[in-house]
Amino acid sequence: MAERDKRAKFVQLAENRVNRAIKDLQLIGNLSNRSAYEFTDEDIRKIFRTLQRELDTAKSRFSRGDKSSADGFRIG
Repeated sequence: MAERDKRAKFVQLAENRVNRAIKDLQLIGNLSNRSAYEFTDEDIRKIFRTLQRELDTAKSRFSRGDKSSADGFRIG
């Protein structure tokens, strides 16, 4: 695959994935509506600790090239 093709594919995928992540983060923010949902401060800490850990892992992969072995997220 030509370098230009690799760049175009990266840009296309990065834009799609980052925009999808932004939308999903906005949806997570919608969970803050206490009139619609019940949650604890610990639930919120778990959510954002997990998100931050995954962001840190993704960022480090650009430096090291490591693969993540995340098992997913669960509150309970």
